[in-house]
Amino acid sequence: MFFDDAHGLLRVLVVGTLAYLWLIAVLRVTGKRTLAQLNAFDFIVTVALGSTLATVLLSSTVSLAEGALALLLLAVLQLVAAWSSSRSVVVRKAVTAAPTLLLRDGEVLAGALEEQRVTLDSVQAAVRSSGIGGLELVAAVVLETNGKISVISREQAGSGSALGGLV
Repeated sequence: MFFDDAHGLLRVLVVGTLAYLWLIAVLRVTGKRTLAQLNAFDFIVTVALGSTLATVLLSSTVSLAEGALALLLLAVLQLVAAWSSSRSVVVRKAVTAAPTLLLRDGEVLAGALEEQRVTLDSVQAAVRSSGIGGLELVAAVVLETNGKISVISREQAGSGSALGGLV
């Protein structure tokens, strides 16, 4: 009921430790971008890495070598996707969502809120968290590619160049 045999427990200890060390090595080699600020694509890869590690740990039908190769493959594919998206607009658009303007010059963009499934309450909370007391004092609120909400006050807006092509 609590365990089948000591061999299974020993396998989890040994394979788990080796797979974990391998994953750390792979992530160090593939660079910071592999687990950087997560957009949806990065999040999926991260979940896949965790799922693969769990499978290697708990499934006696998956060898350590197979699991190590799977972890390496996921990390390398993520690295290739990141490299490609930094060099190709087409790949970047396929892999990364575009930021969305939710509020401009104090005016809530209701269509954008609805399309992105963001509530007015969430926008107001982000504005309050930025230390701003009124929406009329906000130049822009942006839903970033990683799901975070950025708030730019009117006094900090400057030329608005940080808003890029957002309309």
